[in-house]
Amino acid sequence: MTDERTELGGEIETALGEALAHVRGETELPCRIVDYPAAGRIVALRKRFRLSRGKFADRVGLDVRALQEWEQGRRVPDRAARVLLTVIDRDPEVVVTALGQDGDYGRAGRSHAS
Repeated sequence: MTDERTELGGEIETALGEALAHVRGETELPCRIVDYPAAGRIVALRKRFRLSRGKFADRVGLDVRALQEWEQGRRVPDRAARVLLTVIDRDPEVVVTALGQDGDYGRAGRSHAS
């Protein structure tokens, strides 16, 4: 057995030190929080655009069955879907443009929240 530290061991030790400092409140680690959209909020988002589940899912590239499951509270959107829903909520035209679709959500789709 050797007492030498490997490069990987040093990196792990440093990372654990950072984690402990964070837990103790001595430092803040960078993070990005993606809001968890509750079922009611997902329904409200879709209804704001006055679209059926099928049309909304098609417009923004979601699976209609997954959207139904989220709206009924049987499943929770994964992180990527939560990010997409957040973008749709804040600036739906970005999604439409990115997907190369024609059409306009109009003023009804604009979020009043920042």
